[in-house]
Amino acid sequence: MSTMHPDATEPTRGRATGVLLAAGAGTRMGLPKALVTDPETGEPWLRRGIRTLVEGGCSAVVVVLGACAAQARELLAARALLASEAGDLATRGAHGRTIPGSSSEVPITVVEASDWHAGLSASLRTGLDSVDASTSDAALITLVDLPRLTAASVARLLEPPSLRTALRQAVYDGRPGHPVLVGTDHLANLAASLTGDRGARPYLRAHGVDEVDCTDLGGGDDIDEPVDEPGVGPSDEPVDVPLRAGRESGTPRE
Repeated sequence: MSTMHPDATEPTRGRATGVLLAAGAGTRMGLPKALVTDPETGEPWLRRGIRTLVEGGCSAVVVVLGACAAQARELLAARALLASEAGDLATRGAHGRTIPGSSSEVPITVVEASDWHAGLSASLRTGLDSVDASTSDAALITLVDLPRLTAASVARLLEPPSLRTALRQAVYDGRPGHPVLVGTDHLANLAASLTGDRGARPYLRAHGVDEVDCTDLGGGDDIDEPVDEPGVGPSDEPVDVPLRAGRESGTPRE
């Protein structure tokens, strides 16, 4: 395992597909996290996750749904990240920078993990299988329950060298978290290694993941539970939930 330090220069990034995992039932939250909206801004977590990936430099985004997928699709349709807005974000990039080679539109694909109830491996495998290796150099994996994740963290993981062979994981104060970058050379082997509720961490450890320090950027805390749990439950409409931060996760999970 090695530790990467950000370069002061602004490099040319490769092509990465952002994979936003949002399939879980959100048992501790009281509803699927794909249906949660920010209590202050009203922005759905799904939309914020997509926006963060696009702002950070991803050239495409795959959203993986599972529990209450139909409701989540309606939420995305009602509060859509329009192609014109996505294209503008791709052109500006993190901190208003221009990303060389950015297209006018960022493709956003929504897929469903039919076996999401089998555990994290099912949704992660669905996301990895949806990455087109002919148009992407890597998958940039993150979770829907990281609403404070910054586009700058995404951009930092996308810095050269070659993304196709890369294995990188953001760390915060020495603790592994998200995003996780998996080069396309690893996608098939990682997908084959997934089982049950285990995420990518065993594969990352076995293959010498590069740790990318994102402590200075913040946003690594996942949010698992509402502050006021009584009365929180599934609804036909997106729910604004007062939230509290959970632990910083070491494997992709929901």
